[in-house]
Amino acid sequence: MYLDMFKNIILICFVLSINACGSSSSDTQEFSTVTKSALGNELFHDKNLSLNRTQSCATCHASEQAFIDIRLDAFGNISAVSVGDDGFSLGDRNTPMAAYAQFSPDFHIGARVRHQTEQNAFKNYAGALGGQFLDGRELDLKGQASAPPLNPVEMNMPDKASVVARLQENDDYIVDFTTLFGSDIFDDTDAAYAAMAESMGEFEKTIQFAPFDSKYDRSLTGAYTLTFKENAGRAIFFSQFANCGICHQLHAQFDLINRTKETFTGYEYHNLGVPENAAVRALNGVSGPDNGLQLNTGVDADRGKFKVPTLRNVAVTEPYMHNGVFRDLTTVIEFYNHISNRSEPSHQMNPETGLIWELPEVADNISIGELASGDVTKMDSVTEIENMVCFLRILTDAKYEHLIQEKGIICH
Repeated sequence: MYLDMFKNIILICFVLSINACGSSSSDTQEFSTVTKSALGNELFHDKNLSLNRTQSCATCHASEQAFIDIRLDAFGNISAVSVGDDGFSLGDRNTPMAAYAQFSPDFHIGARVRHQTEQNAFKNYAGALGGQFLDGRELDLKGQASAPPLNPVEMNMPDKASVVARLQENDDYIVDFTTLFGSDIFDDTDAAYAAMAESMGEFEKTIQFAPFDSKYDRSLTGAYTLTFKENAGRAIFFSQFANCGICHQLHAQFDLINRTKETFTGYEYHNLGVPENAAVRALNGVSGPDNGLQLNTGVDADRGKFKVPTLRNVAVTEPYMHNGVFRDLTTVIEFYNHISNRSEPSHQMNPETGLIWELPEVADNISIGELASGDVTKMDSVTEIENMVCFLRILTDAKYEHLIQEKGIICH
């Protein structure tokens, strides 16, 4: 009897071992721990996806400084625009911060938004909203991630097939792609390329891109107490005195739930009358105005408009504006004063150059109504401007707070 039982046990073990060997492929897929975001992390940092294997997405979106391009120019400053994989091609726009980009809604036109002004009246916005890139030319994060590898002044790959061929040089990628997207994913170049972009988009949705743990966020829970200047700046920002929320506020302050996820942008498009960055143009050879949103929509009324950026991490993501023409937050505030009060003698000088402000790159369609809707344009005193800068600094993610440069403004 015991001999028969022993034989049966051996037979069962043998059958189980055969089944295990025969089903290893499906079991590997079923129990695989790979995720699209984990794959996207690898792809995001892979320099092999550029023509000369010198540049990855992380080259222009460095995790150590709020996912911006931190490479320096000839003067030791963070460059206003990025250098391409070939080592000399220069872009014409400042590389947007990838942090918090996940919250931009899919690009659409015909949006209507109603804002309350400082006089308790209402101002309506009608136009484009959301999308990725400064001109909204990509619908979402997946679309955004698909663009740089093929851009000749960025990663410079000749076509999608070349990128997919580079993917297949990596055995780990082959396993991960087939696990996540099917065994035949590499049979279709477009599908494989889209899978790559989707994975990077999923990586950009992870918490490291949007921790919501700044001093501002911590102050909402009582974990941080604002200094006098920080609190004064906060009061100005959220008041109808300044009305910054016309462009830089998504959730109402009385919305106790959603204000903890405030992105400090309404994702609208506006022309602020920003001057041309002549220094960049002298190097990259680009001529003519950057028409911004109009290049995407084809609508003349959109000339010179760019998406309103988030103010998260703004204190550590210089230079500023769509072309990186300003280097200091104080300059940006002074510029708003100037563009809305161009007839006022006190607003005629650029504090960075000591010269008269240059003319707008695109002079029509300037959003004067939004800029003048609050008294931020009359924030003339040094104290008021410093308080505003101190508030903007507390929007910095905790891991980047050590990067803040005081530049003569003490907030504690």
